[in-house]
Amino acid sequence: MAKIFIKLALNTFTLLIVSYLVPGFYFVDLWTTIVTAIVIGVVNTFIKPVLQFVAFPISIITFGIAAFLINVFLLWGVSFIVPGFNIENFFTAVIASIVLSLVSMFLHKLSEDNN
Repeated sequence: MAKIFIKLALNTFTLLIVSYLVPGFYFVDLWTTIVTAIVIGVVNTFIKPVLQFVAFPISIITFGIAAFLINVFLLWGVSFIVPGFNIENFFTAVIASIVLSLVSMFLHKLSEDNN
């Protein structure tokens, strides 16, 4: 149970870093950031695998660009679902998706147990 809260805290912190680094990607308050982290987690757990499975042939042909665009559209879609979370345009969603992936990977590597 503690791992879930640690992941939620890391994801929330990641979103705050992205909102600081990417203009046009912003949250109204901390609560909105926490809700967004939860919604992104749910979307990535249930919707993203189905879309990636369906788009797998296209991803092979486009060398993974389709998989990247799925990430961008899902992130942009979450901004329409969560009130107080805004992404100004598609280009901002593209940049935010890249930064979100890099920052998230970095923070999760830092938090790993080295057993």
